[in-house]
Amino acid sequence: MKTQVTLKKQAAERAAGFVQNGMVVGLGTGSTVVYATDKIGALLASGGLRNVVGVPTSEGTARHARSLDIPLTTLVEHPVLDLVIDGADEVDPHLDLIKGLGGALLREKIVGITARRYVVVVDESKLVERLGTKGPLPVEVTQFAWEAHARWLATLGCRAELRREADGSAYVTDNSNYIIHCTFPGGIMDAAKLARTLGQRPGVLEHGLFLDMATDVVVAGRDGVHILTRPGLANDSAIHSVRRRRNADDAD
Repeated sequence: MKTQVTLKKQAAERAAGFVQNGMVVGLGTGSTVVYATDKIGALLASGGLRNVVGVPTSEGTARHARSLDIPLTTLVEHPVLDLVIDGADEVDPHLDLIKGLGGALLREKIVGITARRYVVVVDESKLVERLGTKGPLPVEVTQFAWEAHARWLATLGCRAELRREADGSAYVTDNSNYIIHCTFPGGIMDAAKLARTLGQRPGVLEHGLFLDMATDVVVAGRDGVHILTRPGLANDSAIHSVRRRRNADDAD
């Protein structure tokens, strides 16, 4: 029987196959996508890939990429990325996601929104019928008045708890913020509505609902690796189209 680690590695290495010579690639954060970063580093070292540069989504990912001699760049130098490879905590049938249990959700979303193609790597345990049914939704908030943010989040029907380190201290993100874990009994009934509500709250800096972002999801299961593609995104022009629609919605 294949272990979860084996499944993660299989999916991540398949996702690395999306990378082509000359690409600017967003490097995600988490226990699954680290294998994709390893594979990219190995291909660069062997000459299987050339002229690839990465944009890391966390300080930890940046350190790991440097250890593999993957050249790094920034969104200032490359405001549009060819590809992002990242993990997810949950994936629903529409390929909408919950992300952020790795603690990097704000940078992950900033980097992800710039990508022409957004490839997500998971094992089959992350597939759900409804978001929020297997774990909490992370919400990044300011340290200032975090208790008030937690109380407000609880009014949305969830159990809101500050993320803490093993020693009981508050977990602090790379951006010097806190994270509130929001657990919704029965899952999130209307993810789009919740995302809009969270986006309107001062002090809520970002949330882990990654909606209408993934173009492809690489899933490793006991019967092999499968690639799910968002309906209607069979070509690059369609991918660009969904990006333009989302950016226009954000502007509204």
